[in-house]
Amino acid sequence: MFNAIGRLVTARRKAILWAALGLVVVSAVLGIHAPGALKSGGFTSSSAPSQVAQDRLRADFGGSTNLILVVTARSGSVDTPAVTAAGDALTARLAATPDVSAVTSYWPTRPPALRSDSGTQAIVAARVAGSDSEVTTRTKALVERLSNTGPGGPIEVVAGGDAPTGVAINSQINADLAKAESIAIPVTLVLLIAAYGSVVAALLPVAIGVLAIFATLAVLYLLSLVTDVSIYSLNLTTALSLGLGVDYSLLMVGRYREELAAGRDPRSAVRRSVATAGRTIVFSAGAVAAALAALIVFPVYFLRSFAYAGISVVAVAALAALVVLPAILLSLGTRVNALRVPWGRHAGVASGQESRFWRRVAAAVMRRPLAAGLPVVAALVVLMVPFFGVHFGTPDDRVLPSSSAAHQAGNALRGHFPADAADTIDVVTAAPLGAPSASEYARAISLVPGVVAVDGPGGRFAGGAQVAPATPVDARYQAAAGTWLSAVIAPDPLSGAAAQVVHQVRAVPVPGHTTTAAVGGQAASLLDQKHDLGGRLPLAIALIVATTLIVLWLFTGSVVLPLKALALNALSLTAVFGAVVWVFQDGHLSGLLDFTPTPTSTTMPILLFCIAFGLSMDYEVFMLSRIKEIHDEGRSNEEAVVAGLARTGGIVSTAAALLAVTFVAFGLSKVSFIQLFGLGTALAIVVDATLVRGVLVPAFMRLAGDANWWSPGLLRRLHDRVGVNEAPGADPAPAVLAEVGA
Repeated sequence: MFNAIGRLVTARRKAILWAALGLVVVSAVLGIHAPGALKSGGFTSSSAPSQVAQDRLRADFGGSTNLILVVTARSGSVDTPAVTAAGDALTARLAATPDVSAVTSYWPTRPPALRSDSGTQAIVAARVAGSDSEVTTRTKALVERLSNTGPGGPIEVVAGGDAPTGVAINSQINADLAKAESIAIPVTLVLLIAAYGSVVAALLPVAIGVLAIFATLAVLYLLSLVTDVSIYSLNLTTALSLGLGVDYSLLMVGRYREELAAGRDPRSAVRRSVATAGRTIVFSAGAVAAALAALIVFPVYFLRSFAYAGISVVAVAALAALVVLPAILLSLGTRVNALRVPWGRHAGVASGQESRFWRRVAAAVMRRPLAAGLPVVAALVVLMVPFFGVHFGTPDDRVLPSSSAAHQAGNALRGHFPADAADTIDVVTAAPLGAPSASEYARAISLVPGVVAVDGPGGRFAGGAQVAPATPVDARYQAAAGTWLSAVIAPDPLSGAAAQVVHQVRAVPVPGHTTTAAVGGQAASLLDQKHDLGGRLPLAIALIVATTLIVLWLFTGSVVLPLKALALNALSLTAVFGAVVWVFQDGHLSGLLDFTPTPTSTTMPILLFCIAFGLSMDYEVFMLSRIKEIHDEGRSNEEAVVAGLARTGGIVSTAAALLAVTFVAFGLSKVSFIQLFGLGTALAIVVDATLVRGVLVPAFMRLAGDANWWSPGLLRRLHDRVGVNEAPGADPAPAVLAEVGA
């Protein structure tokens, strides 16, 4: 197959290049619409009770309160005449705004729950109606207008709640995306020039990465037309596109330059490169895509979006490196080495030479495997300890910088008011309740410990008693399709106490048992996320384990080496989880990285695991296939490991460094869980390429000896028929990695 692709490239070079140019243009036109078409939610499955409650709220009641204005008196209390007049005027302006409803203000009735403990702040809450994109547009304009109170006015207004928080996160992600690209692309180019010693050769991987970015953005936009896609997947799109574009291009360009150096003409060099480096690219891409595909089993579109983005990136980057890049190389011919830099002659990547550094490392580890491996294992075990204290949560305004207005509003609501008006549990029945039943239900829910008050069509209830009669505004809680009760809770919605409140509210029976009720809100959403993700986690792990065993068995014919890969990857990734919990949940380095410590997002460990595991498999294939090829030549296990690491250490460490740079660039984001994702993935890549590949793998293989290559007779015979054999003479370029000079 790969020989046929090589012949196709040499025969249809111009057509391939024109097609690639057309793809870039079309992708750019479509991809430019991607950020506006993607959504900022997707952390809860559509069938979860909390999501059912949210859907009913939107369909039957226009949605829950999503805009909370924290009004601060510039002098005196919120009850002074000047502040009261300004508050009433603000409330009237908000109520008169199209597509804004359910306006609740402190000043008409002055309920204590809407007044801060100090008396200097009060709340005006409302609901902005519309689809996600409409709410974003309307909220942005509304906040800009209402927050502009003038420097001499009696009040200062800060907007918080779900809608302003979503607007702020989307804006911050778009800004961070542009910043990350402006950092990652130039730094990657400089490192590539240092690695290749040629400006022209260094530009090629960047070009493939940019092509992958455009094409994947277009894919995400098209997917958004038929399903929900999370805006957070944009960060993975850019990081992986650059990283894998560079990774695969290193293999292809390196092999091509080596063939030219061996005296072959450009056409022969391209065919040989595609036939050998192409195989490595395809199988490595398959390993990464398979790990990312495990995200599809989870019933939340946040994780599925990363699967869509990741698989698209891998497919586009691999296809571009396999077809488009060879066509470019053929057009360049020997000019691929043009514009050499002063150190160009000494650039070692893809030179065909062993790395003396990695040979010395491998030899040292092989001499004393326990002395080398045990300290690394101990260090990784120490790193993983914080992970056992992980607390899970969902993203809220605290993922934004402390300077963000939404974050400031959230801090005020959490710290200065008797109960955060944004911390509500929404109870929505599937059929309407009569007035007596609605009041009875609200009264029962208000008795649940942790519930401060319950608002419904019968007024406000607290402690089992009615504390405020029904008003015309309360008619919003009754609809033809159901009844809505809004319960304000005292615990932080990300706490275990809030989860207990949700459990107890869900246990309160609907009066008369005439209908069912769905319970939603942030606390309920977190509870459902834990249930949904935990329920699908065993399946995802099983898929990843099966993929690892199959891919590595195909390459090595061994059942021991795949098990070794699983054990070492689990060890290193758990250590990385511990490190990110220590930093982002426990708050260490929060001053340096400028974030607010929060519970770990439920989706982050899963996302980080699948991506980091896939990338580690990428390098596992590179390394083991080379060791296997040398071992099959008749050299001993020890000699094969040393020579294999000497050959692959350079290419793996270079590729890992370049890939880590792109993720570090996204780790500079001002959205804390994107920071966690970027820096956590970069750390996982670096740990895998150095401590795991450089120390633990050779130490294990030295201790295991010839048992590394053991396989039951039946599997051995099957591998002889279907395995990926790299024996000399098997094809025009026998070794999978010999072509890259790793």
